[in-house]
Amino acid sequence: MPDAAFRPTDRTRGVGWNLYYGWVVLGVAALAMVGTLPGRTQGLGLITEPLLRDLAVDRVRFAEINFVATLVGSLFCFGIGGLVDRHGSRSVLTWLSLGLGAVVVGLSSVHSAAMLLVMITLTRGLGQSALSVVSLAMPGKWFRRQLTWAMGVYALVMSVGFMLAFPAVGAVVQARGWRVAWASVGAALVFGLAPIAWLLVRREPETNEELEVPLPTAFEDRTDATLAAALRSPAFWVFGVASSLYGLAASGIGLFNESILAERGFAPDIYYTALAVTAITGLAGNFVAGAWADRGSLRRVLVAALLLLTAALVALPHVTTTAHVMAQAVAMGLAGGFVMVVFFSFWGKAYGRTHLGRIQGVAQALTVFASAIGPLLLAWCADATGSYAAAFYALAATLVLLTLAAVVVRVPVGAEPAA
Repeated sequence: MPDAAFRPTDRTRGVGWNLYYGWVVLGVAALAMVGTLPGRTQGLGLITEPLLRDLAVDRVRFAEINFVATLVGSLFCFGIGGLVDRHGSRSVLTWLSLGLGAVVVGLSSVHSAAMLLVMITLTRGLGQSALSVVSLAMPGKWFRRQLTWAMGVYALVMSVGFMLAFPAVGAVVQARGWRVAWASVGAALVFGLAPIAWLLVRREPETNEELEVPLPTAFEDRTDATLAAALRSPAFWVFGVASSLYGLAASGIGLFNESILAERGFAPDIYYTALAVTAITGLAGNFVAGAWADRGSLRRVLVAALLLLTAALVALPHVTTTAHVMAQAVAMGLAGGFVMVVFFSFWGKAYGRTHLGRIQGVAQALTVFASAIGPLLLAWCADATGSYAAAFYALAATLVLLTLAAVVVRVPVGAEPAA
């Protein structure tokens, strides 16, 4: 059944209230991003230890499996955006939810390293890559002038969803084992997310007038960019690489943060506290960036994020007190919250919604690739030099260059504040 067969009005009217339907779509999109949990490093981390014991797989072998699976899974970013652009979010999201759910259930039954590689690759591809692309494209199809604010709300709802999902799944892992937990997550995707997608998601507003706020002349006169045109735009690469470098740094630090802090003489409990501080300040960063970008420009939000991230990376090899660690965690959290809103908002505002799925697919592939190599780069640096410091300094120097590029690069009209 095509998406057009499901035709709720764009303004859903209830008893005494008037809701733009794009907010319903945004809510489902945020839920879909939470549904990528089994395909993400943090989600896989919930079952890593019991899985390794159960399958008798050593850590090096598992790290290799994860690296290959992440790289191959990044290829799923390509093509999925085109399906969204051609067939709409409803059908693609429904089938992806069913497919990812089935794979996660299958992963709960593996008994060999070979099948583990296949299943983790599919969860990476269908979850971290494909489902993320669809989720990110959905709000961009419905919002234009209020896109940055909408994506700030999206990031906030998504972050809260992950904060609820991680301890809930972790509790099941501890009480019933990793196989039961993963089978339950797969069932939730099949019997929860898929029906919600089928029943509630519409393709996109049929006309410009159906958007949440009429667009100004600068938008109406603009032709939406194709994927090729977006790739020829220097702004695509500046914003894409900047977002990817944050993912590279965050994935490497996230995987080795306990070891990084131990190198500075801190106990594991400081690591867990820092994680909580980063998560909470990340939520604050989502809110602040959404409000700021709605009144200013995404360029300024990105520059602020890069400066915060640079300072956090330079400071990390020098932290000596708990207060230093927490301040560094605050900077990382705010930078992450800012980058998240920029990454979620920029592509739709800069290049329009006609080819948004394809464009965001390439951007998502960049971030997935960066997140795969981040831990390896830090591990290589620590092995070669005996410390993580050189890696942080090199990343900081690269970020300084990207910050300068972000200041001077020509940004498409939709991503700049209206005159």
